Amino acid sequence: MEPNNGEYIVVKAKDQGVQVIGLTRGQDTKFHHTEKLDKNEILICQFTDHTSAIKIRGKAVVMTKYGTMETDQ
Repeated sequence: MEPNNGEYIVVKAKDQGVQVIGLTRGQDTKFHHTEKLDKNEILICQFTDHTSAIKIRGKAVVMTKYGTMETDQ
């Protein structure tokens, strides 16, 4: 497997209790890490050889090199 470029995203919580969940790479996608953010907390996340996807639950702003998005919850 070729190493990835380690792209980052930034998640800013707009409410209490926003969950950021890392999902594994490979044949079976599984949760491997969870963070809970308080309102206005920021988490910087990196895609790695182990993390292929990041799931966000709750009201948040997500910033990537592709642009900024907000959840609708």
